[in-house]
This record gives sequence, structure tokens and C-alpha cells, in this order.
Amino acid sequence: MTKLNELAPREGSTKGRMRVGRGPGSGKGKTSGRGVKGQKSRTGVAIAGFEGGQMPLHMRMPKRGFNNPFAKDFAEVNLWRIEQAIAAGKLDAKAPIDAEALVKAGVLRRAKDGVKLLGKGELKSKLNLTVYSASASARRAVEAAGGQLTVTRPEPAAQEG
Repeated sequence: MTKLNELAPREGSTKGRMRVGRGPGSGKGKTSGRGVKGQKSRTGVAIAGFEGGQMPLHMRMPKRGFNNPFAKDFAEVNLWRIEQAIAAGKLDAKAPIDAEALVKAGVLRRAKDGVKLLGKGELKSKLNLTVYSASASARRAVEAAGGQLTVTRPEPAAQEG
């Protein structure tokens, strides 16, 4: 058994760092691969996007759109993908299927803020599904196959006014 102090990487798997500015014989002497003179030959330079005092392109372009910081990010899953997992024996059609079961079966990588069921593909199995939300076509397909769909998304409150 190897000791901690004897651990070393595999032969040839690591490479030493380039030591620049160590004379002409090193191949990286004098300007150290930076070219010659000027601001960019010095250390600590941050001039990406600078256009010599002219308004930079990224600031000349108009602002578009809006990113909602409160938007929920859903893990989307299609009917064909669930059917495929059942056919492969990774999901049990008789057991209730929720986000946790889909992740465990490898259908989804992670549940994110909830699972949205989409209606692409054909559903042959009678399923008992619990998801955050579902498309209208997915609802129809699950009910047509004789299954049950539970949606956990809260109903939006009716606004008075």
C-alpha cells in the first residue's frame, strides 16, 4: 500500500509551468512572449472592449428584453421519455411517479424548481403522475391512457379591481 508521502502523479501526466523572462536560451526571454512595449506588455492590464475613448460597441447597442430574477426554472420532460424509461425498466408504471422518481430513474438530472410535463410522444402506460405543471396535450394524453395527473402548481389568486 502506498503511503501519503509517496503519492505522485502518473509519469508524463503533468507538465511544469513555463518560466518566462529567464534569458534568451529559454526561448521565452526578453519580451516573454508578450510582443513589444506598450500597455499590453505590462502586467495587470484590463482593456478588453476599450476603443480608444470612442463609445464601445457593447455600450452603443440598444438594451433589449428583461431577465426576471424571480422566474422559476423548470425541468421539462416529454411523455415519450417517460415511456422510454418504463420500457427500459427504470421506472415502475404502477408506482406513483414524481420528480424524485424521475431523477432516480435517470430521466432528469435534477428537479430544479419543479417538473413540467410536455405532451410530445405517445403514452401507452396507465400512470399516476405528480408534477408542478403540465401542458394541455400532456393532460389529455395521460387521461386518455387511463392515468391520473396531479398538478402541484398553486392556482393564481384572483385579482380584485
